[in-house]
Amino acid sequence: MVEDLLHAVENGVSWITLNRPEAMNAVTWDQRERIVALLGEASADPDVRAVVVTATGRGFCAGADLRGAPSSGDRVPGDVARTIRLGAQRFIAAVMDCEKPVIAAVNGTAAGIGTHLAFACDLVLAAESAKFIEVFVRRGLVPDGGGAYLLPRLIGPQRAKELMFFGDAVTAPEAKELGLVNRVVPAEELEKIAREWAERLAQGPTRALALTKQLVNASLDSDRASAFAAEAAAQEINMTTRDANEGVASFVERRTARYEGR
Repeated sequence: MVEDLLHAVENGVSWITLNRPEAMNAVTWDQRERIVALLGEASADPDVRAVVVTATGRGFCAGADLRGAPSSGDRVPGDVARTIRLGAQRFIAAVMDCEKPVIAAVNGTAAGIGTHLAFACDLVLAAESAKFIEVFVRRGLVPDGGGAYLLPRLIGPQRAKELMFFGDAVTAPEAKELGLVNRVVPAEELEKIAREWAERLAQGPTRALALTKQLVNASLDSDRASAFAAEAAAQEINMTTRDANEGVASFVERRTARYEGR
């Protein structure tokens, strides 16, 4: 039986690969739950120091495939909100809250929750053929999975509304110009560059990167006093790590730092 979600840890990098190419990698309930679990495991495992989320075939993630989701019987008020909160929102939050840097290697079309899966990652690499589609409006739906939170913070409210109101496909070069993508690469080089980036991160000061991620993610929701207080607290925590001591020692000794992720 072919696994619909592939996972491997190589050189300190957790590779999470959606593997339903025949369905353009529309994510199932079971896949979503396993990805959430894998991201939690990555946070807790000191031997995992970076994560890559990618997919096989022509699609990165064509949205949610709700087949196989547990049935709750007759719907009552509150069911939809609860489903979104425990489903799409929890899925995207798992990416944002992962304590290790997460790279999206977008190999093809990302639509619906697939776009938000990519944009929730810390860094986004896209193949030249990739496209991003805020498809919800085409179905008469409100964006879920934190889209209305993520996009304005990445590209501003006017641009976010344009993408969400019209639901037009955005090419990888257009997404890079908007600021949604870090780099656009030839499809045949996507895995290679994702591996280079992830392994470089995996050799870095892991706790410092985790604290930096938390500070940046919280910054747009904070006032200056709160942001400065969080920064000072992060510095206090980080200076207790072996990697911080190694970084200072390597500077004094004029040598390359050797970080252990601790």
